[in-house]
Amino acid sequence: MLQTVIEMEKAAAVLKLLGDKTRLTMVKLLDRNDCCVCEFVEIFVMSQPSVSQHLRKLRDVGLVKEQRSGQWIFYSINKENPYYCFIEQIIKQLPDQDYKLKELEEKGTRITCC
Repeated sequence: MLQTVIEMEKAAAVLKLLGDKTRLTMVKLLDRNDCCVCEFVEIFVMSQPSVSQHLRKLRDVGLVKEQRSGQWIFYSINKENPYYCFIEQIIKQLPDQDYKLKELEEKGTRITCC
């Protein structure tokens, strides 16, 4: 019984994180793409510290992982996270967001930090 309560608490925490439109969009994008903070700054038209805060929250629960490439950090979804199967069902129901990255490519601002 206690394990069920703990699992329910974690599930509620994950759903609460995904209740934010910015984080939900980030997760959808990261499910199929690796992205740098600078790309999210362009996509969401928000400051780098704000983007980093959103990513930190997702990283803290293990939904997002980071990979360093030189001085830059690229983020991706952590498909090995025990809750990935749970959120995968949600992600599949969301509209495609890849057009946001295509818009960055067309403007020449995709991965501007590199």
